[in-house]
Amino acid sequence: MSEPQSTPVRTRVAPSPTGDPHVGTAYIALFNWAFAKRHGGQFVLRLEDTDQARSSAASERMIQESLRWVGIDWDEGPDVGGPHGPYRQSERLSIYAEHVQTLLDGGHAFHCFCTPERLDAMRAEQRAAGETTRYDGHCLGISAEEATRRIEAGGAHVVRMRVPEEGVCRFEDVLRGEIEIPYSQIDMQVLVKGDGFPTYHLAVVVDDHLMGITHVLRGEEWINSVPKHVLLHEYFGWTMPQQVHLPLLRNKDQSKLSKRKNPTSINYFRDIGILPEALVNYLGLMGWSMPDEREIFTPQELSEAMDLARISLGGPIFDLDKLSWLNGQYLRALSREEFAARVVQWMLNDERVGQLVPLVQERTEKLSDLAPQVDYLIGERRSLSQEDFEALKIDGETCARILDHTLRALDELREWERDAIFSTCQQLSEFLELKLRDYLKPLFLAVSGKHVSLPLFDSMVFLGSDVTRMRIRDALNVIGVSKKAAKRLEKNYAAFAARATS
Repeated sequence: MSEPQSTPVRTRVAPSPTGDPHVGTAYIALFNWAFAKRHGGQFVLRLEDTDQARSSAASERMIQESLRWVGIDWDEGPDVGGPHGPYRQSERLSIYAEHVQTLLDGGHAFHCFCTPERLDAMRAEQRAAGETTRYDGHCLGISAEEATRRIEAGGAHVVRMRVPEEGVCRFEDVLRGEIEIPYSQIDMQVLVKGDGFPTYHLAVVVDDHLMGITHVLRGEEWINSVPKHVLLHEYFGWTMPQQVHLPLLRNKDQSKLSKRKNPTSINYFRDIGILPEALVNYLGLMGWSMPDEREIFTPQELSEAMDLARISLGGPIFDLDKLSWLNGQYLRALSREEFAARVVQWMLNDERVGQLVPLVQERTEKLSDLAPQVDYLIGERRSLSQEDFEALKIDGETCARILDHTLRALDELREWERDAIFSTCQQLSEFLELKLRDYLKPLFLAVSGKHVSLPLFDSMVFLGSDVTRMRIRDALNVIGVSKKAAKRLEKNYAAFAARATS
């Protein structure tokens, strides 16, 4: 197997192109980029697209565009090439197959033929007994000859890695020192899925080694997976990159930053008029402080001052008010000409105006009619109150169900276009046994702040998925949903999702 070229410092970011570009991706990318640049090294973009059901070319394109929008570039990647490609995991299947065969030949991995039903029953028994759910080794004793016979006969199978039954895995984290995790807590991880694609754990170890990655800077949620990666490095006889687990971005309540509570897409912040230099500056403040404690700095200044010892392990709070304040500092520092240019670039460009014209031209008698028609499309919609929803003459529980279910369905929508949004709402109205006209009333209010507005679905397309969902989420908060009611809504939506996929 080919060895990577010797390089000084090499870091990477490896997002999955399965949805909107997340601010967490930009946060991790920024620190990897800054650390590599500080040491005269290289920064790599790799796409972990082995989830074929959810990965899309549109998501891949948005990831690249959003990272470049905030000013982060890369030395190697799927669009710029490089000596360690391909940089899409879906194009590296033969590489993974070669390496997993090495594990099988060495007795470090085995074929597993357990059915989903058996695995579900096994986990249920373990949970009932208060045990850690993990594979019980049922297929460990199958010989290579028997495994081959079953595979040739068409038997469904995966490949799992062997994990010691006893002992403790010890590894060093640059920020946290020595970490110990008992192997009894580590599952016999699936390395190759039934469709022949590798899981994250195999692919990330192989790719990091062959691409010469020297330092892995990623979120702390991956700490519990490190023992699997330690074992794989030992099985292959490789030296493991240095591990640096950064603190997670968090909501104000200390929970992990999630789109169910806060906007998380880079596109959202671009669409509401946050400047890219302000957003990347703010991400640089997450768990980090400059030596002189100043809050306004460029990515280049961050890289010049980058010292991992200055990273705080306390969960950084992603505060929208603080981001708005910082953005205001950047806006006020612009010249009048630059400010005007940014306004045009943000909303008054030909593309955005071209999207507005079909919505308003037939409804306009004089140009001064435009402002009240489009105010909610080019600015924040007005704040809502309980009284706004009471005026709909629809009970609060029904309003909450409409908004909650629509939000959940839109979260799952892969293509943000009018027909798909309409179809989703139509299916939900039928499931909730509501006339479409009544079903849409709370949505009109949530999206536009009005009882009557420009066409709803066209408005949602214009606003984009992120702003639309944020407004629906805000409206749901105005109505107020208790924890007990939230569980009922979740259960009810699960019934809709099951029916929709049956």
